[in-house]
Amino acid sequence: MSTHGDPAETERLLGLGQERRKTRKEVCTVIFAAVIIVAAVIVIVSLWTSLSYDDSYEKRNVILMISDGFGPASETFARDYVQYVKKLNYNYLTPLDKILVGSSRTRSSDSLVTDSAAGATAFACTIKTYNRAIGVNPEKVPCGTVLESAKHLGLATGLVVTSRITHATPATFSAHVVDRDMEADIAAQQIGDYPLGRQVDLMFGGGRCFFLPNSTEGSCRIDERDLVKESKERGFKYFSTRKEFDDLEPRKDKFPLLGLFTLDHMSYEIDRDPTKEPSLKEMSEKALKFLESATADSDKGFFLMIEGSRIDMAAHSNDAATHAHDIMAYHETIDLVKKYVDKHPGTVMISVSDHETGGLSLARQVSDLPQYLWYPEPVSRVKNSSFILSQELLNYWENDREAYIKNIIRSGLGIGDIDDYDVNWLNQNRTQLDYEYFLANITNFRAQLGWATHGHSSVDVNLYAYGQGSDALRGNHENTDIGDFIVKYLNLDLDFITYKLNSDNGTFHQAFESTHFHNDEHHHH
Repeated sequence: MSTHGDPAETERLLGLGQERRKTRKEVCTVIFAAVIIVAAVIVIVSLWTSLSYDDSYEKRNVILMISDGFGPASETFARDYVQYVKKLNYNYLTPLDKILVGSSRTRSSDSLVTDSAAGATAFACTIKTYNRAIGVNPEKVPCGTVLESAKHLGLATGLVVTSRITHATPATFSAHVVDRDMEADIAAQQIGDYPLGRQVDLMFGGGRCFFLPNSTEGSCRIDERDLVKESKERGFKYFSTRKEFDDLEPRKDKFPLLGLFTLDHMSYEIDRDPTKEPSLKEMSEKALKFLESATADSDKGFFLMIEGSRIDMAAHSNDAATHAHDIMAYHETIDLVKKYVDKHPGTVMISVSDHETGGLSLARQVSDLPQYLWYPEPVSRVKNSSFILSQELLNYWENDREAYIKNIIRSGLGIGDIDDYDVNWLNQNRTQLDYEYFLANITNFRAQLGWATHGHSSVDVNLYAYGQGSDALRGNHENTDIGDFIVKYLNLDLDFITYKLNSDNGTFHQAFESTHFHNDEHHHH
């Protein structure tokens, strides 16, 4: 029987039958899967290569910059403000705009709205924890931090802030307590009185009151421990004046360094007296000089945390002008650090916020119909923070108080058309915070700026990075990912530090009947 012309038989004779087609399909599937796997491996290897050591860089440095309470709206606000006061083009880019890589989520383990303690612990320990926690996990067990692990591996370490050095953000890198208000305990740990011993080589900031014995004027302690004296006994070079700061030189002064320039927080930038207090940029520049000098002959680099602390506190007060000036000071510091990164390959800078504060909105409806605008001009006229002006009002009760109030509004806020309602309201006996919030709102109303809260909000915050490996931070990340990045970049081992913290003294971080809890005026949680 002839099979000539039978398509099925032709396919069989040529090896193109059903079995052959099935085999080809299987082969194609295998090849496709192999291509996908190879591509995935290439991506993973390239990301890891960007983070892992290579021969071209002998040492690695991490500069973590934290803009406390600084949300996306604050960056737009500051950009608009700078454009206005400096008469810049509409397409002006701030130092942060140029290095935007993504965003960070901010929730804590027990709330959608984090506080600074939990937010900074996420960076320091790479874990989510409860609001108010300082370097402890949700079970209140101390967790090793990136600073402590860096120190263990031989890197130099530093903290530069404009808050009290014992405040939530710097504390999470250098101490472990169950509640952020245990600042007297935090201070003791920061100079080395805890299981790991001294871990911080350099500390610049405010908060001297927690280092002074109770019998000393201005002390915030309830005991007689003199931590200034103890720090010197532990080898610290202690200083507290602008002249002492200016005289510091790496050639003659060695680690560890402890500079506490104010009893409480350092001054807002708008109020700062440059003859008494260095700026954030100046402190950061000095810190970088010392860290570079200390590691010059070593194959180990450094870890430095820099915080623009008072950006947050101005937002707590809804004080737009003060907020703007502290952001501008932070921008100047970003510029400084970017230049340092350019000159020092192997250095990476990360800038991120722990959370947004105030729910700032660049819009405020002050009439029946909304207007699409906000005015930088009223903000530009402010000369002092509402905090300083409120202190003056609180302490002046002479017969000419009404005239005094008008002068405060005129000279401090730069307002000439003074509203009688404002004067009458401020002429009543009220709390310092009442005065502070009201004075800030006088400017907000004229500028048509809105604020949702005197606390924090849960919005994602911008993530900025610059230097080697920074591409790994592109996209949207959990705040713990920033800590994970630092761990990988510096080859750290936080588990080992956690073990060391908990192996000998399991109670050093806990609160007891004698524990002093310091309450801030602004309730952070």
